[in-house]
Amino acid sequence: MSDKLRGCNTVCLSAKCPNIGECFSHGVATFMIGGSICTRSCKFCGVKHGQPEPLDPKEPQRVAEAVRNLGLAFVVITSVTRDDLPDGAASHYSSTVGAIRKINPATGIEVLIPDFGGDVNSLKIVLDSNPDILNHNIETIQRLTPIVRSKAEYDRSLGVLRNSFEIRPDIPTKSGMMIGLGEDRFEVIETLADLRKSGCRIVTIGQYLQPRSGQELPVSRYWTPAEFEEIKKEALGMGFDAVASGPFVRSSYFAEQLSKGVK
Repeated sequence: MSDKLRGCNTVCLSAKCPNIGECFSHGVATFMIGGSICTRSCKFCGVKHGQPEPLDPKEPQRVAEAVRNLGLAFVVITSVTRDDLPDGAASHYSSTVGAIRKINPATGIEVLIPDFGGDVNSLKIVLDSNPDILNHNIETIQRLTPIVRSKAEYDRSLGVLRNSFEIRPDIPTKSGMMIGLGEDRFEVIETLADLRKSGCRIVTIGQYLQPRSGQELPVSRYWTPAEFEEIKKEALGMGFDAVASGPFVRSSYFAEQLSKGVK
């Protein structure tokens, strides 16, 4: 596996995702570009934060070759947040999508982007690279956003999805949220309604689990599988094209299958 990855960083392996076997068996993987150090310190995330290294201009090609070597049918490209860069690494996303397209023309591509500080020009750079899905996670409800998400804003995230929908309505938008951080059912449904109003067509809902370091927020509540199923029914009733809702669901869970559910 390491030889085929060619030194690329996958969220699947680094985060020890519980769905790794399931996704790999379907030819799907998630790559994290832009380094391993994030400029933000969100209270749910175990990724290291601090001052990142400069971008590696050879990384897009390495990712593209890894996609080919692994024979991936669908790939998710995400990154650490790079507030230190003028465009938030939007051009790096674009280069990576372009490199993948060049040698893997049949591979589907989803980009899971940060908010770019709300900069629309950065968003346009990514959209112009023509990904199949544009994903930006709302992560949590509005009330908990200042506690859970470093430097992020609830309305700004909705704005990323809304702007993407308005600029490129042909590229479906997607978002994801964690529950178990202290929200109630009404707030979850309210957040889903806000996402749908912003043009979001695909949504994932999963159980928050505290990262291994133990320095992040503790789990407030474990939602039952039956409750996740009820939330899924509510979301589908709002008009979402595709919904994944369950304890082990993560943002990239069954990304290819969910993309096929878009009407």
